[in-house]
Amino acid sequence: MDSASNDRAQLPRNMIENSMFEEEPDVVDLAKEPNINPLESEEVEYEPRSSRLLVRGLGEHEMDDDEDDYESSAKLLGMSFMNRSSGLRNNSGNYRQVQEGLCPTPSARTVIVSVVLVVILVSVVTVIYLLPKCTFTKEGCHKQTHPMELIYPIATNGELFPWTKSRLPNYIKPLEYDITLYPNLNTMEFSGKVNIRLNITGNPKAIVLHSSGLQDMQANVTIGGVIHNLTVLEYPPFEMIAMVLPDTPMKVTECLLSLEYRSNLSSSYYGFYRISYVDESNNSSWLAATQFEPLAARKAFPCFDEPAFKSSFRLKIKRSDEHIAISNMPKINTTVLPDGLQLDEFATSVKMSTYLVAIIVSKMKSITADVNGTSVSVYAIPQKIDQAQYALTAAATLLEFFSEYFRIKYPLAKLDLVAIPDIQAGAMENWGLLTFRETTLLYKENSSSLMDKQLITQVIAHELAHQWFGNLVTMEWWNDLWLNEGFATYMEYFALRSRFPDLNSDDNFLKARCDALEKDSLQTTHAISTDVQSPEQIAEIFDDLSYIKGAAVLQMLNAYLTEAVFHECIVKYLQDHKYGTTKSDGLWDSMNLVTKSNPDVKNMMKTWTQQAGYPLVTVVKKGKEVIVSQERFLRTVNSSSGNSSTLWHVPLSYTFGPCEGPTCSSSFLLLQKQDKIVLPSEPSWLKFNVNMTGYYIVDYGPDGWDALINQLHNNHTVFSASDRANLIHDIFVLSSVGKVPLSKTFELLAYLEKEMDIAPIRQALHQVHNIQSLLAKQDFTFLARRAEERIFDLLSPQINKQEWTDDGTLSEQELRSLLLDLACTHNDAGCTHNAMDLFDKWQYNGTSLPTAVKKIVYKVGAHADDRWEYLYSMYSKSLSEAEKIKMLEGLASTDNGKKVQWLMSASLREGYIRAQDFPIVIYYISKQVPGFLLAWNFVKQNWDDITQK
Repeated sequence: MDSASNDRAQLPRNMIENSMFEEEPDVVDLAKEPNINPLESEEVEYEPRSSRLLVRGLGEHEMDDDEDDYESSAKLLGMSFMNRSSGLRNNSGNYRQVQEGLCPTPSARTVIVSVVLVVILVSVVTVIYLLPKCTFTKEGCHKQTHPMELIYPIATNGELFPWTKSRLPNYIKPLEYDITLYPNLNTMEFSGKVNIRLNITGNPKAIVLHSSGLQDMQANVTIGGVIHNLTVLEYPPFEMIAMVLPDTPMKVTECLLSLEYRSNLSSSYYGFYRISYVDESNNSSWLAATQFEPLAARKAFPCFDEPAFKSSFRLKIKRSDEHIAISNMPKINTTVLPDGLQLDEFATSVKMSTYLVAIIVSKMKSITADVNGTSVSVYAIPQKIDQAQYALTAAATLLEFFSEYFRIKYPLAKLDLVAIPDIQAGAMENWGLLTFRETTLLYKENSSSLMDKQLITQVIAHELAHQWFGNLVTMEWWNDLWLNEGFATYMEYFALRSRFPDLNSDDNFLKARCDALEKDSLQTTHAISTDVQSPEQIAEIFDDLSYIKGAAVLQMLNAYLTEAVFHECIVKYLQDHKYGTTKSDGLWDSMNLVTKSNPDVKNMMKTWTQQAGYPLVTVVKKGKEVIVSQERFLRTVNSSSGNSSTLWHVPLSYTFGPCEGPTCSSSFLLLQKQDKIVLPSEPSWLKFNVNMTGYYIVDYGPDGWDALINQLHNNHTVFSASDRANLIHDIFVLSSVGKVPLSKTFELLAYLEKEMDIAPIRQALHQVHNIQSLLAKQDFTFLARRAEERIFDLLSPQINKQEWTDDGTLSEQELRSLLLDLACTHNDAGCTHNAMDLFDKWQYNGTSLPTAVKKIVYKVGAHADDRWEYLYSMYSKSLSEAEKIKMLEGLASTDNGKKVQWLMSASLREGYIRAQDFPIVIYYISKQVPGFLLAWNFVKQNWDDITQK
């Protein structure tokens, strides 16, 4: 899944923090407290069998392999046992009446007898209570084990729920689903029937699977030809249902589970949901679509909703004759039903995980092409189907490329790409039925820019790569999500570099890696392969670390192994695990078979996937000798707080000068805290992390930085554009923790007046903007203005050369947009005059705007209220989603607080602006110093509505 549709308009993916430190009550009644997450508790008290509340299991199957660890099960339940205490009882009737003021004197015999009795009593107590686990024989005391009995949760009907874990048992597995669904777009409800053929191991007492929000469920099971009606037990905290099986020995290895139910189409973007849009007649129309990743297939049909439970699927969809239905597989038959509805039947799918199942019922149109026997189609609502041609062409090119590169032909008969009018994710890789935002699939000539084309191609490449990485080979559990998303992200950039070199994907990948490093330097980061269990934890790992860091470490490995070897490794991995699931170790084991463990890829890469953060490599040059050392880098006030015990296997690449020939660049694997490299001669400068292919930053020390800065000033072209961007990134990051003086960073930036490449200029603007924004938000407006003026002065020679046209390559157009945006934001008179002039010609004469500078023209024009109103009217009429996003940024740039407030409300409540664009609106408004306070207050005030949506 592509979780952000536009890297120029991203919000942090994680908006919800879990409360992990809630106080645990003494007794948790799961029937009365259905919202308690049983995974939260870590402290479980046990009492001996004789003194605690016993809730017995439902039969001998409770002792199977999935339930033998009682302590683990009790922890998952998060329940404390009752603390029992005996109350004091008054027993006044046993006291003798004693005359007031007199004390009876006991006899000697009485004292002796009492002492003897006390000794006997103490001995008995010692045997009974202090050695309760002993059985005395001739051989002595033998301990007896008393197994803990499971505490089962309570189902919604008050009965015991026969499963105690948040993960499903593995003694029953699905072989095939036969699913019939009827989404009624008039009532906004859907009904369903599912038959699941199951494989059975042992003699289970219950069938347990996932279900969420499905109502009026009826169930039966066919065992050995006999149908048994079943009672459905529901346990909402685990989103599970269970059916206790007949109390007869299971003599078969398969059975058929049948369930019927109904539910409502969701008003969110998750599960089986409904979407409204304006049709060609300007009327409201509806469609139904699915988004199941990661845990929402259970909201459409009862299923084993974990990635490892792969199965085949046969789907049938009921619909009215005005709609069409599409799913993962080709349609093989349509039947007209007695009630006038039509029933579409689809071919049986390949084995896949439940989160990849997809269904769309709509009035969409499509265009189709044949690609080596595969039918490739692009779907859109009727009035936008003319914008689908570029996506079809790009998809055909990329499908051929991936089939050839992976040496495994795309296994399905068809591939559909669907532009959904309203969708939260940037796109979703459902096998054979890919869904996209309209901005990431539709391209309109003379309206969309080359940057829009780049974005569309990247997202298509990402989702197509998933057809192999994620669909054909799937991670076993969500802790290894990076195997899906990291590979798909890496392959999206690789594919563009291979088949669309003019789209300049390398610069975008470099920028993404810099952004990931920024987040990965925080204390709150996590390893890319990390333990997750709860739905909230799973949702949180769909972040830049799983996507970008995952891709970055793969690129680093590619650079170290060489492209040819890395290619053989990933082909081997796909062949070894196709149609199955695996863990990270499966990838490394396949790679080691190719490399013959030289290098040992598994040993090396575990340091990158199982540890949070990344290393800071410090370089000290002493003549020809170079001392390199590593420590974890943390962006903290105390920069030495990195964990010195954390070590990576760092594949260092380096180059130095003056030098000519192949010996000027080399590599070195840093395995320990510190090591030494010997160069052939003493260099005047030394640069590590060539082209920033490594996932680490480098500190060269005062002398090393001085040498690099001098070389940049004398001849910056000695370094590649990626290397120059890398130096800018590293020195600013180091200055943020006090390792390099800030004055030194601006000394390095002085070379920018000669820079003409997009990557280093974009990185410099980003770093200076961070400083400027921080100063402005702390009310240091004078210093913030000085920082802006400095970068503007350095780039003025390049700004003055820019024309307000669409001439040039993608890189040249990106640079033009970046520099003119800087100039107009700086209120440069020439820039704002040209932008206003173009806006007026567009408004009054209908003159088309150059696509590369549209956003700038909209932003400048929207500062005037009358132009803002015109811009909004054009936004409402536009059929190009790419253009609407640019207009939205312009609308969000106004200085009018009331209009800013209205924009946020309109995008959250829908109607005027789609709710899918709400995060983008907040992002645009927050970029301005006055706007970020308004945005923050709005988010706080509407937090419940935002999280619900």
